[in-house]
Amino acid sequence: MGTETAVVIGHDVTTITCVCGNTVSQDGLIQANSQGVPVHNGEGTPVPPELAAWPEDEDLYTLCPACGRVYRDSVIEETGTAPVAFRVDVAAGPIADAIRVHWNLSS
Repeated sequence: MGTETAVVIGHDVTTITCVCGNTVSQDGLIQANSQGVPVHNGEGTPVPPELAAWPEDEDLYTLCPACGRVYRDSVIEETGTAPVAFRVDVAAGPIADAIRVHWNLSS
């Protein structure tokens, strides 16, 4: 089985169409860290315990909250392709909690 690859326009992570069909404008995509945990944007508020701090090395990933596929932003920006880096469980556990907190903060 080959690597799954999302559709991306140019080298822009905001244009990802996930393998499952989700997009930024559909169910949304979330910036995450190298473990797939949604990151806090850090604007003026402390990082909630469910979210990861913004990575100091700026090594960001994009999490699809619909299916749990995670894409590495630097690969997309460098190559213009969006291979799936790994998958996480978005239905339960800490990732699910972080997604809920992320959406509550974003609304």
